[in-house]
Amino acid sequence: MSVFEISQGTSPVILAFPHTGTDVPPAIWERLNANGRLLADTDWHIHDLYAGLLPNATTVRATFHRYVIDANRDPAGVSLYPGQNTTGLIPETDFDGEPIWKAGEVPNEADIAERLAGFHAPYHAALAAEIERVKALHGVAVLYDCHSIRSMIPFLFDGRLPDFNIGTNSSTTCAPAIEAATAAVAARADGFVSVVNGRFKGGWTTRHYGRPSTGVHAIQMELAQISHLASEAPPFAYDTEKAERLREHLRAILERIEAIALELAAA
Repeated sequence: MSVFEISQGTSPVILAFPHTGTDVPPAIWERLNANGRLLADTDWHIHDLYAGLLPNATTVRATFHRYVIDANRDPAGVSLYPGQNTTGLIPETDFDGEPIWKAGEVPNEADIAERLAGFHAPYHAALAAEIERVKALHGVAVLYDCHSIRSMIPFLFDGRLPDFNIGTNSSTTCAPAIEAATAAVAARADGFVSVVNGRFKGGWTTRHYGRPSTGVHAIQMELAQISHLASEAPPFAYDTEKAERLREHLRAILERIEAIALELAAA
């Protein structure tokens, strides 16, 4: 099983998809309980949602499920949001706080080490290589990390999540113009609600790679799944009509980011 898929492009923009994969090796699948086997915390259809929006963008997609190991968590196991409910490097529960492993099958330190080496590290090596390749082409690279989550999860946050959740780790991971342009397009999107650095400020990927002083910019987009799914419950079906309305705004965001990246490269 290949743990990632890459499509190389010539744009300064790279789209990363750490949570759309649903592959689970048989030996790990056997350890999941019935709840875990729902794979409910997948970023359902996100790679399809973004398909073709920026034709020359590079894409890097993890094919393994986040229950195998979470590609958007610190490999050292450090919490992204200290003091708040969240899930870890290898989650023990789903987003509702319910167990996902059979009794006695919760992954141990040896499992973590094995999965870091077999899944997490290869994905990030591939992503880092593409960042360096794109930066060599333009002098800058912009990593746009693509995510989605259910709009209402009381275990993780109160109320309903905005549709567009833009994360730049408190405006530190990208040039101000990139954050401002993304926020402006999202704010103008009729019928959608947006926030910058709200509940989701950018995961480990955004925080790890986003170093504007070196020419590498990173921004995370966490979309509420109600914006493009027919339902946020199984079978998590893609709603084409909803998605097309959303894609219009996502295309505008990516085009603005690409234009700003080219301006930064020419400066």
